[in-house]
Amino acid sequence: MKQVDLGLEPEQHPVPDGGISASDCQDIGLVEPPITLVRDYLNPAQQAALLKEAESYPLSRPQIQVFGEYHSIPRQQVWFGDAGCDYLYSGLFIRAIPWPKYLHKLRDKLQRDYGLGSNGVLVNRYADGQDCMGAHSDDEPEIAHGSDIASISLGASRDFVLKHKHSKLKYTISLHSGDLLIMHWPMQRDWLHSVPKRLKIKEPRWNYTFRQLVVNYHC
Repeated sequence: MKQVDLGLEPEQHPVPDGGISASDCQDIGLVEPPITLVRDYLNPAQQAALLKEAESYPLSRPQIQVFGEYHSIPRQQVWFGDAGCDYLYSGLFIRAIPWPKYLHKLRDKLQRDYGLGSNGVLVNRYADGQDCMGAHSDDEPEIAHGSDIASISLGASRDFVLKHKHSKLKYTISLHSGDLLIMHWPMQRDWLHSVPKRLKIKEPRWNYTFRQLVVNYHC
């Protein structure tokens, strides 16, 4: 396990009309996204246990609402969480399913190691490089304000792209199997993130994003 000093360099510095410049962004401390990257957070045995358990996950490819129209998402997913931690995004209401054994242990490990108070996890399975995730922020109102979101990657390496909402600065990080990425507040307020298509990738990738929700928000 190795915590990485990212030393990120932005891929581009465009200044949109009415926007802010890269130097303005630096002045207010927003050049780099507020994230922590830990390479090899999970060892091979831990990864294997999670992947074995994932074979029994009740995955689906639901439809979500985009600009008023419903489309199947380009990946499979499932939501696990505590009682009262149901989730709503893009017009899709997801009832929390009780935690599987090893995923619950991973939640406890993140709590011990980083003090994360997660009570739900969204699992995404990307079958290959055709599956993807569009640019978005995890800013649904039921997510506890100011909370961090932890992301665990398993399987194929994929690019994780971050784009600042105002300056349009962009960074790309390659996430490998076993890596942990923590997105600290105000990441979701100020940045978009995505997993773009990579057509040369033929292997599956699993991603687990641990979130802290307001309990019984939808009751």
